[in-house]
Amino acid sequence: MQQRKDISTRQDIEMLVDVFYERVNKDNLLSPIFNDVIQNRWPQHLEKMYRFWETVLLDELSYTGSPFLPHASLPVNLIHFESWLGLWYATVDELFEGEKAEEAKWRAGKMATMFHSKIEYYRNSTEKPLR
Repeated sequence: MQQRKDISTRQDIEMLVDVFYERVNKDNLLSPIFNDVIQNRWPQHLEKMYRFWETVLLDELSYTGSPFLPHASLPVNLIHFESWLGLWYATVDELFEGEKAEEAKWRAGKMATMFHSKIEYYRNSTEKPLR
């Protein structure tokens, strides 16, 4: 069995993001939501995700923006976040191993928890999401 390497380059990030979103697009629960929002802008979305994860994992400051705001009004709940996270973990584990791979899973888990909590809060509030 071939040993997997850790996430260390932009090319690693691109492979991770590409394989992950291929799986999202085949997922019966997640695909309709992603495709409804992204529509024909997949190349732009993927590029944004490359920059996001490159910034988060490799300390390359290539992403700017507020990641929560585009997600604030999505029709998602806990089951969607659990499915997203399960696909992310499986993709990371299949492709990589090491400190950055573990960090990728840890950070995704934290983001899923935070995004779910904030979406639920704003869904049940008259407040508008902040940037």
